[in-house]
Amino acid sequence: MNTTEIRQAIQNGKYDDRFVMLYGDAAAAKKRYCQAVDRFEEIFPEREGIRIFSAPGRTEIGGNHTDHQHGSVLAGAVDLDVIAVVAPSGDRTIQIQSEGFKMAAVTLDDLEPDPAEHGHATALIRGVCSRFAALGCPLSGFRAYTTSNVLKGSGLSSSAAFEVLIGNIINEMFFSGKADAITIAKISQFAEREYFGKPCGLLDQMASSLGGFTYADFHDPNDPVTEKIELDLHAFGYTLCVVDTGGNHADLTQDYADITVECSKISQALGVEFLRDADQERFYERLADLRQSCGDRAVLRAFHFFHEQQRVGDQKAALKAADFQTFLRLVNESGESSYDYLQNLYSTSSVSEQGLPLALALTKRFLKGDGACRVHGGGFAGTIQCYIPTARLDAYKTMIESVFGENSCCILNIRPVGGCELV
Repeated sequence: MNTTEIRQAIQNGKYDDRFVMLYGDAAAAKKRYCQAVDRFEEIFPEREGIRIFSAPGRTEIGGNHTDHQHGSVLAGAVDLDVIAVVAPSGDRTIQIQSEGFKMAAVTLDDLEPDPAEHGHATALIRGVCSRFAALGCPLSGFRAYTTSNVLKGSGLSSSAAFEVLIGNIINEMFFSGKADAITIAKISQFAEREYFGKPCGLLDQMASSLGGFTYADFHDPNDPVTEKIELDLHAFGYTLCVVDTGGNHADLTQDYADITVECSKISQALGVEFLRDADQERFYERLADLRQSCGDRAVLRAFHFFHEQQRVGDQKAALKAADFQTFLRLVNESGESSYDYLQNLYSTSSVSEQGLPLALALTKRFLKGDGACRVHGGGFAGTIQCYIPTARLDAYKTMIESVFGENSCCILNIRPVGGCELV
């Protein structure tokens, strides 16, 4: 199809069932996708073979900073996503115009990592392409326009959604869909770690790629154990939301990296590569030595990991038993552990900015014990995650937005599918 035909297909309801499944509101989705087609047509006129793709952001439900130590997590894909209008180009160049950014261009004849691209979209594109090439994918060029409503710097993983989006485009257009969702997640993580320059676990990419509400155990990251879990928050009388406190993750890469580095110091001192494989009793027995060799903060962060790893299993069991109040208690415990031990509520490089602790304090005051809240995602800035009694949601939004601004409270719904082509 060309742009005229794809626009007509959208307007005539061809994708309505998919839009309802992904977003709930087909009318709003049709408007958004038609606008994306219009913008694609302005930038890349007279193109044939138009296709449309989507990849969701994710919300971390349990397992704060456990994945990079080969731990377990609970995560869900959400109904905020990155969408792309795409057409093949027939050449050896990929050009992607993302709304609000400069054009990203990558030649398929040069897929080696470039340190000068660290932190840029071109690094992610090049990294994803390099892994597909290694799998034997016959790469070819394409043109794409993308637009995202995944809040940047929110902890909803806009970068993972972008990586998974590129992976799905390449997989469907040039690889006959041979890569499954877990493979696409691994490819995306590789691009972020080795090309983009940001150390990360596999949680974000796995949640975006798999979709739904997922338990994942990364004890063997090459073969993670995953389990889909049915969860209907509304049936329990609660609504999931995140509050954007206005901070941005862009300058906090070192803060994230320090967590991995310090956890590694402890694991290596205990004779293993990752904390997941460490003997906890030996850890506690050697605390005096570990304080001296690794520092108190590293010890506390390891303390968080051991307890958070156990907590994820307890959360999964509570949800499978439909014991939602126990689940909420564990969410609050996770938040307290992140605050006290992991220490990722604010950056020590900017101690005057403490939006996350303030948002949590206000939310706890509002909830009075009914509901839960915790830091969301990587932390240090960005968002908190909340489980608010649905009957009090309007009052909560009014209260929290009076401090952090209009639309700072974003209501989330779990999306049942991950990265995909709309067909």
